[in-house]
Amino acid sequence: MTLPPQLSKTDPRHLRAMFDRAALLTQDHGVTSVFVGVVGAEGDLLVRDFLDFVEAELRVEDAIYRILRERAVLLLTDVRREDAVAVLERLKSDFSARFGTVREVEVHLAYVETAKGTAPTAKDVLPLLFEPRGRS
Repeated sequence: MTLPPQLSKTDPRHLRAMFDRAALLTQDHGVTSVFVGVVGAEGDLLVRDFLDFVEAELRVEDAIYRILRERAVLLLTDVRREDAVAVLERLKSDFSARFGTVREVEVHLAYVETAKGTAPTAKDVLPLLFEPRGRS
């Protein structure tokens, strides 16, 4: 199951499709995925550019849902939490190296790995991704 390409990355149906895809992968195929919450400061143009960069760098089987200009949910499929952390650190480093920013992009990242055989829901996962900073 792939995500419908006709849905906008800001359409709530796209988010639902991401959760459906993660559930299919964990339940039917035993493949873990990781949801990543990305939060930047409101109005920070560098965060917006970073999210555009991340979207362009994602694999075909991965997805992004743009909640606000400075907030997004990523679905990284067929990875564990440790791999997702490494991917996002690499993307942050690549972004800074390619675009020669004056400062490093400041984003809070939170990770939720799907358990094999489960059906992750937005109701369960989103609060973990966007809870007050301090846990990740």
